[in-house]
Amino acid sequence: MKLINTIFITLSITVLLSACSADKYAYIDTPVANQIADLQDDDQDGVVNARDFCPGTPSGAQVDNDGCGATMRTEDKRQLRILFANDSYEINPVFSDQIRSMAEFLKAYQSASIEIQGYASKVGETDYNLALSKKRAVAVEKKLISYGITPKRVRIVGYGETRLEASGDDPASHAVNRKVTATVVGLTENVVEEWTIFSIKEK
Repeated sequence: MKLINTIFITLSITVLLSACSADKYAYIDTPVANQIADLQDDDQDGVVNARDFCPGTPSGAQVDNDGCGATMRTEDKRQLRILFANDSYEINPVFSDQIRSMAEFLKAYQSASIEIQGYASKVGETDYNLALSKKRAVAVEKKLISYGITPKRVRIVGYGETRLEASGDDPASHAVNRKVTATVVGLTENVVEEWTIFSIKEK
């Protein structure tokens, strides 16, 4: 009886292996997706390249359906304040970081503009001080332009000694009056959250 069972099992295995070897399938290559749209987001603003009308938005900026900022003008309180030596319009390197930071802000917000105001102490002739205050403003303007800011976005004004911060006649008062300040108008951006990443607008 054991011999019969052994023969039966052997025959069953042989039949099964024969069936498996005869039942072969053709190899199918892994299919490649045909992507018809650019779904990348190079500026990482949440709007894919295929529908982004404003590429290069600042990192972290809130944007609308087209990848552009829905803007509202507000005054930015970043004050640029640079002090100068007596009878000089050379920018001390200690103020370089201030100017670089201002340039980065202006690059991030292309609609922003800046007014640079130059001042002088009341030491010396009034007309000379007026010209000196303008030279100080121009020096800062040139530094901003060297960082890639276009001249049309910068306005300079020289006030000379007409708007003194300190009215004293001591060295400390004269020092704070030899300066350049700047006022910036920046942008805040509100988000509109109604869009689909798979929809495309013709550019």
